[in-house]
Amino acid sequence: MIVAGKQPELQWMDMDATVKHMSQGIGIWTFASNDQGGEPDVVMACAGDVPTLETLAAVDLLRAYLPDLKIRVVNVVDLMTLQPKEEHPNGLSGDDFDELFTTDKPIIFAYHGYPWLIHRLAYRRTNHDHLHVRGYKEEGTTTTPFDMVVRNDLDRFHLVGDVIDRVPKLRSEAAHVKQAMRDKLVEHRHYIVEHGIDMPEISDWSWGSIRC
Repeated sequence: MIVAGKQPELQWMDMDATVKHMSQGIGIWTFASNDQGGEPDVVMACAGDVPTLETLAAVDLLRAYLPDLKIRVVNVVDLMTLQPKEEHPNGLSGDDFDELFTTDKPIIFAYHGYPWLIHRLAYRRTNHDHLHVRGYKEEGTTTTPFDMVVRNDLDRFHLVGDVIDRVPKLRSEAAHVKQAMRDKLVEHRHYIVEHGIDMPEISDWSWGSIRC
């Protein structure tokens, strides 16, 4: 069975990389990460098509506004990898999980379902106390695709704000960036009320397109 959405989707990897990623069920997306050779300041995790899009757009914003911030992007296609290996055959060992998510860095996890599920799957993990999940909050109406994401606080602008709130060194020095994200949410709301569609910078976004 093939389950597919009605909207065009961005392609993040070639077929060879996709096969490897799907076979493992979870992995670091190196092309979107900039923590190579050291520890990240934050882990941006995602599961699902829209959360993955919004996470990468948030990372694109963060790398443009805060280029010194070290970010690791972890994409999950098999949620059972979040469980301990002892609980599920696809689960990661404790060491493998810690290598991906670290033992003490903030994790911002964007998920297309209810946030509590991710917490239930990962509650035994070392770094669970630093896990913050954005997901579906039963908010929605007849509106634009991006506004549906905004209504559930799962959009790129909220995700950037989450990072600023949870990376200690950013709480004071990145106040102007967080204000810019709040301004963007206001701009978005005014635009869809006037035009009935999402802003071009949202609907036409592609990886690496953001410039400050």
